[in-house]
Amino acid sequence: MEIVESLEEIPVQNPHVEDFSWADLTWTKFGTSEHHDEVALVPYARVDEFIIGECSNAECPTRFHIERGRKRSRGSLKEYKSDEYLEYRLYWCSFGPENYGEGGGVLPSRKYRLNTRNRAARPQSMRGCTCHFVVKRLYARPSLALLIYNERRHVNKAGFVCHGPLDRDAIGPGAKKIPYICNEIQQQTMSMIYLGIPEENVLEKHIEGIQRYCGSDANVNSLASQYVHKLGMIIKRSTHELDLDDQASIKIWAERNKKSIFFYQESSETDQFMLGIQTEWQLQQFVRFGHCSLVAADSTFGIKRLKYPLCTLLVFDSRHHALPVAWIISRSYLKSDVEKWMKILLQRAQSVEPGFKINGFIIDDAATEIDPIRDTFCCPILFSLWRVRRSWLRNVVKKCDGIEAQRKLFKCLGELVYSIWDEVDTPKALERFTQDFVDQTAFMQYFTSTWLPKIGMWLSTIKSLPLASQEACGAIEAYHIKLKVKLFDDTHLGALQRVDWLVHKLTTELHSSYWLDRYADESDSFQNVKEEYIASTSWHRATEIPDSAVTLDENNILVAKVQSQKDSNVTRVVWNPGSEFAFCDCAWSLQGNLCKHIIKVNTICENREGYGDSMSLRSLKEKIRTIKMTPMDDSIALDLSMALTLQMLDQIKQLVQLSGTNDISKIVNDLPVKWGCKKGRTTVGIPASIAAFTKKRSQKRKR
Repeated sequence: MEIVESLEEIPVQNPHVEDFSWADLTWTKFGTSEHHDEVALVPYARVDEFIIGECSNAECPTRFHIERGRKRSRGSLKEYKSDEYLEYRLYWCSFGPENYGEGGGVLPSRKYRLNTRNRAARPQSMRGCTCHFVVKRLYARPSLALLIYNERRHVNKAGFVCHGPLDRDAIGPGAKKIPYICNEIQQQTMSMIYLGIPEENVLEKHIEGIQRYCGSDANVNSLASQYVHKLGMIIKRSTHELDLDDQASIKIWAERNKKSIFFYQESSETDQFMLGIQTEWQLQQFVRFGHCSLVAADSTFGIKRLKYPLCTLLVFDSRHHALPVAWIISRSYLKSDVEKWMKILLQRAQSVEPGFKINGFIIDDAATEIDPIRDTFCCPILFSLWRVRRSWLRNVVKKCDGIEAQRKLFKCLGELVYSIWDEVDTPKALERFTQDFVDQTAFMQYFTSTWLPKIGMWLSTIKSLPLASQEACGAIEAYHIKLKVKLFDDTHLGALQRVDWLVHKLTTELHSSYWLDRYADESDSFQNVKEEYIASTSWHRATEIPDSAVTLDENNILVAKVQSQKDSNVTRVVWNPGSEFAFCDCAWSLQGNLCKHIIKVNTICENREGYGDSMSLRSLKEKIRTIKMTPMDDSIALDLSMALTLQMLDQIKQLVQLSGTNDISKIVNDLPVKWGCKKGRTTVGIPASIAAFTKKRSQKRKR
């Protein structure tokens, strides 16, 4: 739009509609290159119709009041410019400029009471709206009015919509009559709406929750219906695009959702973009299930398709399902950057639970920086094979012809990994592997270009770190698959390069899904949701298969069969049973996933002769054997090694006893008595209120 320096060049507009608004006019930039405004010329007699049209904005209905006004009499100016005013009025949205909401305040210069006749319903409704425009009745042409729009968006100083249907925090004029809605009910309602549950079902569950506090009342039900309908409209109209520029949009989101962010670093010449997200509910789950337990990382999700890769920190809940407790969006894996957000995350957890610590951290990428994890959490580090196995199996099925060739090739890949404990020369084993399957051109081209340059790093990491169990691998893989389904939908492929879209999907749909899963399981409600949540991992689905459905061939230990529970005529064949690199012919396994048939067969093979140990058990045995061989005889190192080993065995016995008992009181009675300090023993068993009261009385006696 070109800048016009003279009002004579701006045409007068007179829309044919009765009431018109900003959208019905053509706006021109008037002024100089350094300072200019968007203006329009209209007949002065139609200014009231313009104001009525602006008040009738569907997205932000409002009224405008005169914030400031000045007048001149005709003939008072001997010399004047073309834009001098005869009358000057500054119209401001009645939801501003003061902000009586959270974090707002009254203008410091306001020393008098304005006329409230045309303002919002009451002062508490003022939300700091910055929308305002100026009407100048021109001195040179009194029949015309110059409209100057300074801010046409109904937003506050932070750039957020602050009233109207698009305002997520708006509660309306009947706020005092709305029944009590606790955070649990509100989160439940939002989760159901985000997951696409019909509004009738959402309203039914919402009213059930409210009636626990308010009882049954027709007025309460009517208000609850309005609340659910409005909340649904807000969620449907909400968008991830707070600004056309992705970087500006995510900055606005970060400003608005400070409680859900534990680390934020904008991109600059010296720093990489980093965003750490953890809601209050995720922090609670992190402390609850992560304290003295395991934390896992799904570290490089979307590295090829998203603008910034996504790293997820997971804990294992009461059913040993992977639960996301933090999301980190960044392309930087430098030690200094990783250490920044890890330390802040630990401090955040320790602010809730001062003694918070974790007993182990599971990684899934050999390129992960280990030092920041050890320095921050001071815990052992385990390695999960799920990513390697999934990548190899998917490409074996995709690039190899024939089921027999796929089985043999995948078995040889497993033997290649197992050989790290057999003192086998890895380069020679790799050379032999490439020669044996030279006819599988497509797969070998993929393997040599993608894995051969880094296979040594991965094998050394697998050998040096303890390996996670199949149950942990299956739980992490289940989360990864769910995340992939939520994000890589065909309808969202155009938004993959925007960070604000990724943040919006994580904090709305994915967060709501896991919240509702946990709520359904703990409250024993939403039975369909609970059943799907329980059966979401292959490990749990494997426990539903009876042992009698598995057939092991004593003459051929390379094959096992599992009878289907849905159709007795269908039998699944598991090749290379007892190994993490077993191959099943079911559809779920052929997609690269760890299926229930393999887990069930491997569980049975653990107690049978002729089958080898799982990789996690083999790794544990190697670690114990290494500890035993390290110290010299009759040395202090031997004493220390023995003490640590006995301490570890004692902890394992306690965990086995705790998980195998049905009566916790027996274990508690056997625990040794631990006395507190003398000062603390005087109030043991006394409620805090009584203890504080007695303390105050004793102080009074001394005075």
